[in-house]
This record gives sequence, C-alpha cells and structure tokens, in this order.
Amino acid sequence: MSMNRFAAAALLIVTPALAQNTDDPFPNPINTSEGLVIVGYGEFASLPDVDGAPARPMLLVDEPGSGRMFVNEMTGPLYTVTYSGRVSLYLDVKSPAWGIPVEASGRERGMQSFALHPQFNEQGTPGYGKLYIWTDTEDTGPTPDFTPGGGQDAHDTVLLEWTALNPEAGAYDGGLPRQLIRLEQPFGNHNGGRIAFNPHSAPGDADFGMLYVGIADGGSGGDPMDLAQNLGSAFGKIFRIDPLGSNSANGLYGVPSDNPYAQDENDRTLGEIYASGLRNPQQFGWDPENGNFFVADIGQNIVEKLSLVTAGANLGWNSWEGSFRFVSRSAVDLANPRGEAGITYPVAEYGQLDPLLQRQAAVTGVVVHREGSVPQLQDRVLFGDFPSGEIFHIDADDLPRGGQNAMGRVLFRTPGGSKTLLQLIQTKNAEQGRDVATRSDLHFGTGPAGRVFVLNKQDGVIREIVR
Repeated sequence: MSMNRFAAAALLIVTPALAQNTDDPFPNPINTSEGLVIVGYGEFASLPDVDGAPARPMLLVDEPGSGRMFVNEMTGPLYTVTYSGRVSLYLDVKSPAWGIPVEASGRERGMQSFALHPQFNEQGTPGYGKLYIWTDTEDTGPTPDFTPGGGQDAHDTVLLEWTALNPEAGAYDGGLPRQLIRLEQPFGNHNGGRIAFNPHSAPGDADFGMLYVGIADGGSGGDPMDLAQNLGSAFGKIFRIDPLGSNSANGLYGVPSDNPYAQDENDRTLGEIYASGLRNPQQFGWDPENGNFFVADIGQNIVEKLSLVTAGANLGWNSWEGSFRFVSRSAVDLANPRGEAGITYPVAEYGQLDPLLQRQAAVTGVVVHREGSVPQLQDRVLFGDFPSGEIFHIDADDLPRGGQNAMGRVLFRTPGGSKTLLQLIQTKNAEQGRDVATRSDLHFGTGPAGRVFVLNKQDGVIREIVR
C-alpha cells in the first residue's frame, strides 16, 4: 500500500503525541497518525459464556478440507465455526471422559493452543484425523519429559494427539488422546505458547508435517533459572518436531534430522530446538509469499518485540530484552543497543511505557496479509498489544530493523468515529449488561481466502476485519 493512502487514512483521526520518560528506550512515543489504517469490521460469531464469564479464546484457524474453522477456549472446549459464523462444540478437553484436568486458573493457564495436521481431512494419509492440543493440566503424577531443575512444580503442560475416526463429523468421535510431551512447570505463569504446522508447506517439502511448539521460559520474572539461553533445557524455546515420528528420547514423536542441533553430536543440546532465547512466545505465523516466520515474544517490563526467526536463531532473552541488554525486571542498558553478534534482534519493538498503552503491555499476533481481502492491509504484517487492544502493522516486503518508527496503527470505523478493539469491547459490554472491560486480551484468527479475525476474552465476540 502506498504511503499516500496511509496519509489519507491518517486525516480521519489524529491523536496528539505525548512525551515519555527519557529513561525509556523509546523516548519518542508511537506515532498515532502517520501510517494509520482504518478498516471496517463485522461481528462474525459469538462464543458461549463459561460459568457466566466471557469465553477466553486463544486461536482461530481454518480447516480447508471440511469448510469450517476451529477456535479454542482456555478452559477446555474446542469449537468449530462455519464460514458463516455458526459455532458448535467439537471437543471438550476437560470432560471427565478424557481424564485430563485442565488447569485454567489465572489469566495465563489453560488450553494454550491446538493444531490440525495438514492431512487431517485426507483419508489414507498418516496425518488423517490427527489433532494436537497443547494444554496445562493439574495432573502432575506422570513423569515429565522435561523439567526445569527447580521451582514449585506448579503444574504440567502436555502435548496431546487426538485421532478422529471421521474428521468431517460434527463432534470428535475418536478415542483417548496419546501424550507426546510433558513438561513440569516451575511457576504458574509463562507456560506454553502457540503450536502450528507451517500452513504454506506442501507434501515433499522438508517442513511439511513438522509441528512448531512454543514453550515459554517457565515463569516468575527475569528467567531466574536462566533457562532460555540453556540449549539443554526445553524452556524459552520453539521446538520443531515430527509428531508422527518416534526417534525422540521417549519414543513418542520424531526429532527432524534437519533441526539446528539434531546432528551436532552434543549431548548437552536438545535436538528438538528450532529457536532459543524466548520469554513467552504465545503467537507466531508465516508469510505465505516468502515463508518468513514471525514470532511475537512477550517482554518483561520494558520492551515488546516482533522478530523474524530462522533455524537456530537466538532471540537473546534473558541476556537481551529486544534490542537492549537486560539488566533487571525494571531496567535495560541503553548504552550499546543490538551490540552482540549472533543475536536475532526484533524487526519491530515498542516500549511498555508508551502513553498509547496501559503500562502493562504484551505483544501478540501474527498475521501476514497477502490475499487482499482487506486492501488497506495488503502486504502488511499485523500484530497487536494484548491488554490495550491496539493493532499495529509493518511492511512485509521492507521489514524494519527494530524500533517502533515503522509501525502504523489499525483502527475500526464505527458510526461514532474510529475506535480501538478495547473501545469496541467496552461498547459491547454495555449492551450485554456486563462490567466494562479495562483490557482486551487480543488475539488474531485466520480463515479462508485471507480472511482475518480478531478475538478477545472480554465479550465473547469474534470480529472479522473487512474493507
């Protein structure tokens, strides 16, 4: 999209820039008007309440073979959603029939993510009917595959494989799940993250059928056990595994031979690791045009970052927080930004102290919009801020080299003026008779033909971004 079009959109709303604390790595605040894009939206679907509270979805993805999408709710339900917005329960992980007590207390625990095998709906293939769920559980009895070496044994996080007999059935019709991986969590926060197959790989590609698994640093704050930089620890990593293989240490999944550390003949590294140095990789996604792999990694208290990740990448945590040397939970060293070789620094980052935000920021995302269903966002990388509901974009073809200067905002057009997602939620809460939310808990979803959806945990509404 041309900057002329951005400028035209910017005329629709202008918010004055506010000064920031000079100790902030980004003393100039996020520009609220330059690069502004204003889009339409529709209320596409609604998820059922859970014990009187709004649903807590984390992810919505398309399943092309059956003409429907899937969306999860953190307490355990997995729903299907037709392309017209009809919601049906497909599987409830917390049902006593499965024997999996989902740990979903607090904001961060619960069913973290799910993924359908790319052959889910292709009869006669190895992945037929295979569905993977990444969830926290209260059951800490079984022996874990990976332990942090300290902490409280707060709960476990397990990767489960479910096999549907008829993938096109309205509800899951298979048997008990098979456990592939179990992690012992040292603290109650920073648990799992996104899991996904590269949706743009094809049979015959080395990446086809490989499952990417986001694993946070174990929690507390500041990575107190220095796990993210430890290549012998699962925590603070993105794994890449073959869920249908069997050459792992527990024999329940495969370790691809082309993983960065799989053939290094070093017993102190894990062959499953694709990338390291992450704090809390809740969301990631691929560019369908060039295969770029972007990770939204939640920061400590100062910097939020979006990174372009390659095999073997070290994103720096907890030596670096974004482009800056990590000092403590409340400080980074501004003296020598991006000053260490071998670290993958962010393509975009922003400060938690920015006046646009809530002084409690958390990056989320990621969608690369290439198919043109929303022309204003053509060839842009979309990501957002989890609490405030702010949505940002950068150029997918001319990626910036850190900082926030290249970021533009995305707002929603309404009869009363342009609004953020949080403002839409607050209006909806008033209509629903609920307490008005003070944060949005933003996530994205993707559908067929480039359709982009926005999820939140405050009003149960799935919104679609439109022209």
